[in-house]
Amino acid sequence: MLSIAQRIAQELAVRPQQVEAAVALLDEGSTVPFVARYRKEATGGLDDTQLRTLEERLRYLRELEERRTAILQSITEQGKLTPELEKEITEADTKTRLEDLYLPYRPKRRTKAMIAREAGLEPLADLLLGDPSRQPEAEAAAFVDAEKGVADVKAALDGARAILVERMGENAELVGSLRTYCYEHGRVVSRVVEEKREEGAKFSDYFDFGEALKQVPSHRALALFRGRAAGVLDLKMEVGEEPPPGTPHVCETMIAARYAIADRGRAADRWLLDTCRWAWRTKIALHLELDLMGVIRDRAEDEAISVFGLNLKDLLLAPPAGQRATLGLDPGIRTGVKVAVVDATGKLVETTTIYPHEPRRDWDGSIAVLAALCLRHGVELIAIGNGTASRETDRLAADMMKRHPDLKVTKVMVSEAGASVYSASETAALEFPGLDVSLRGAVSIARRLQDPLAELVKIDPKSIGVGQYQHDVSPAKLARTLDAVVEDCVNGVGVDLNTASVPLLARVSGLSESVAKNVVEFRNSNGAFRLRRQLLEVSRLGPKAFEQAAGFLRIRDGDNPLDGSAVHPEAYPVVERILARTGRDLKQIIGDVAFLRSLDPADFTDERFGVPTVTDILRELEKPGRDPRPEFKTAAFKDGVEDLKDLQPGMVLEGVVTNVTNFGAFVDVGVHQDGLVHISQLSHTFVKDPRAVVKAGDIVKVKVLEVDLKRRRVALTMKLDEQPAPRRAEPQAPRAERQPGASRRPDAPRSADNRPRPAAAREERPAKAAKAPAAQPQVGALGAALAEAMARAKKG
Repeated sequence: MLSIAQRIAQELAVRPQQVEAAVALLDEGSTVPFVARYRKEATGGLDDTQLRTLEERLRYLRELEERRTAILQSITEQGKLTPELEKEITEADTKTRLEDLYLPYRPKRRTKAMIAREAGLEPLADLLLGDPSRQPEAEAAAFVDAEKGVADVKAALDGARAILVERMGENAELVGSLRTYCYEHGRVVSRVVEEKREEGAKFSDYFDFGEALKQVPSHRALALFRGRAAGVLDLKMEVGEEPPPGTPHVCETMIAARYAIADRGRAADRWLLDTCRWAWRTKIALHLELDLMGVIRDRAEDEAISVFGLNLKDLLLAPPAGQRATLGLDPGIRTGVKVAVVDATGKLVETTTIYPHEPRRDWDGSIAVLAALCLRHGVELIAIGNGTASRETDRLAADMMKRHPDLKVTKVMVSEAGASVYSASETAALEFPGLDVSLRGAVSIARRLQDPLAELVKIDPKSIGVGQYQHDVSPAKLARTLDAVVEDCVNGVGVDLNTASVPLLARVSGLSESVAKNVVEFRNSNGAFRLRRQLLEVSRLGPKAFEQAAGFLRIRDGDNPLDGSAVHPEAYPVVERILARTGRDLKQIIGDVAFLRSLDPADFTDERFGVPTVTDILRELEKPGRDPRPEFKTAAFKDGVEDLKDLQPGMVLEGVVTNVTNFGAFVDVGVHQDGLVHISQLSHTFVKDPRAVVKAGDIVKVKVLEVDLKRRRVALTMKLDEQPAPRRAEPQAPRAERQPGASRRPDAPRSADNRPRPAAAREERPAKAAKAPAAQPQVGALGAALAEAMARAKKG
């Protein structure tokens, strides 16, 4: 049997020694970012993605080993562990296989089979199974015993059947093969609960739906489970077509074959075949339906969590505007627009509230206030939250800039997702104890323009709203994945030790929240850090934490230029060796790209630091502390397009991608409602994964295909030569989890070439989904519009 390290090595296509080294480092308390960046020699260069996969598989396989040990102990205590069974359990490579083997020995409530065995009916079951030529009623007569609860022949045969049914249902090999068959050939089918038809109209696409178990995508699977949880949908598994009366189901035939049961005209053949039928319909089918529905859900959860994690990564690594004084505007109508000014370092310097909109309509007065603030604090950027009244407030800022061109400010629309969560959080209360909750949101909006990563780490990732059905997945699994994404992003960028907040420092490799607080307290008491090694003076920050954290912490303009780079303090001797051999000082070689690239990393290695580390050091010296995030750019929303009613089919607009799902991307075009670019509308070529084309934060050009004012839905295309289609009525569809204001619908069915299925094909779907080959949900007007556009393009 392969060891855990060998199994993971096979899965990652790397050497077992690499896995063993990584596991040892993780077990010692090293973090994934640290191992990926500073222990390349030990792991053979495993990157953070490989290490995250390794970490997840290590958790699973160790849980598997713990369960294996518990099962072996349980069966041993029962006195039923045979060498053959022990071998099977030892070789089981999944939790499912392990539980299949344990099923006959799992402690359970008294069953009919147990009662039958106690009544002495197991010999009857064995007799009829072993010799089908025996006449069941005649043989059963010998087992009738009222004192044992066997009142008559029928009771004896029922007891014998219960024993065989249980035996069949607990046969690990049989159940395993049936599970595989059902997964390969089964379908998930949903029907509406009639009394919930009207109430659950948003699930109408799934009122009569069927799709192959192994093919149903995550967003549709989660929509189905949500519909069932709401009591609107009835879900079940169907395997093949229901056979005619008197004809066995294919799975019943598989059970019969396993026990060499067949209709050869023998006395017990019919009774045994009925037993197989009973085993399938009353025990095994129900067990496998629960099992495979769980498999679908787990797969859907994993995909949904992966989508959330990737979108979160893109959002956290969005381009920062940098250290520039910024004015944040949190739009509101009757309650006013909240205003906050932060200086270049993000420090709050002034707040106020203006009332340019209803009911006061103090437009000129509001402009005067904003202009004075910009002048007084040297504001370079205006960050405008994209919530209610955002376009009206954007127009206010534009008017102010037009009246005061000397201010030379730039306005940017900023996603305010999670700002309200931050405003009411303990973090915000500690940061701004005397500031009104309503004004804290404006501060967050301003800061997230300066540095999205530094500000968004203060918010629970689940509240940022870039997921798909995020409330329908395992909270623990989601939190673990998102925490890993945040950790990788923070450490990938690096943190300014002298300006970072506690929440940001707490995400640095090796630093807990309490230690992060101690770092800030030390900084407040002793002034800015001048050297990294001063961290060792911080309470509870010992050598191990220093080792893990130091390389990711930057000190700008400190006493040692290397402290502002990603070079780890433990590797400073390598830099000193480079300086000694080249006869240059540090200030001379930093930034001298041509010189640094002329050096051979192998010339500066030793027993501790190999070519990978020296290569990283030389690259870092080219541009110390360089920010890996892309250059800051802004989207320009079209003037006069501020509400859904302003949109017209055929308009070409610029927008920002706010969320990417498996079925397309949502784009903010400045109308308070994100539009959907369906996966089929992302490119003229086939798109398997939307993220291959766009990611959250991208600035894109889109054309409006259709606007549904009633349901506030917008269909967009990135194929700018696409023609908008006429409107059609469509049923309400369930919505995926979304960012506030985003318009969602489940993925429209597509043909093999990724095109929406024509309406005519959907209308031909048989009434009974069970007999239809992989029926799909109806797509409604947006899908029909896309289908017609594609059909016309194909004809052209």
